[in-house]
Amino acid sequence: MKAITTLQRWTRPAAFRLAGLALLSAVAATWHMPAISSEAAVKIPAPAIDEKPGTSHSETAVFAGGCFWGVQGVFQHVRGVTRATSGYAGGSATTAQYEMVGTGMTGHAESVEVRYDPTQVSYGKLLQIFFSVAHDPTQLNYQGPDHGTQYRSAIFPLTPEQKSIADAYIAQLGNARAWQSPIVTRVEPYKGFYAAENYHQDFLVKNPNYPYIVINDLPKIGNLKKMFPDVYRNDPVLVTKGS
Repeated sequence: MKAITTLQRWTRPAAFRLAGLALLSAVAATWHMPAISSEAAVKIPAPAIDEKPGTSHSETAVFAGGCFWGVQGVFQHVRGVTRATSGYAGGSATTAQYEMVGTGMTGHAESVEVRYDPTQVSYGKLLQIFFSVAHDPTQLNYQGPDHGTQYRSAIFPLTPEQKSIADAYIAQLGNARAWQSPIVTRVEPYKGFYAAENYHQDFLVKNPNYPYIVINDLPKIGNLKKMFPDVYRNDPVLVTKGS
């Protein structure tokens, strides 16, 4: 198991070769893969406070919950989400680049920008999915095998209403004691979102046999389908055409 954990941490190069990707997948196929991911899903109540119904059909939310591959993959399967983009938030435009963010010195977190139709899915529902199946909000500056501030749990509200809803929900979940450990999710000022490199987009969909995806992220999609059947959709919304 230690060998698999090491592979999990170090098979996410900034510019991997497709040949190397295929080799890793072939090797992984000979191993026994765990049935669940590092971040198990938790059943939690819906937010007591949510956004007010309006006429808008397009809103944006930004979440950070560890490696953006899995977080993007989860939200791509949510009905009402029109686009989910992997990228960086929390730092400046000049350092929004994978190798630099990977140093943990830029202030950025690997994040996902979620564009959604609030008449189909609310901000509160997205938060519920984020906390329940997309990541573990009790892991401080890491998620599973990935360690560093760039993998922190964070919410970047774009409006005062989103901030109020996020703050209230974190307090609600804390009082509900859904987890044995305290929630460490930070609600941070929104400084902008910067899309990640093209090879990171739709990574889960394009590479379902990649060892990291098999171990850490595919179980999250299964948990989404099981725990949120009302908003789950089988066909993911993609960033790149032809994926």
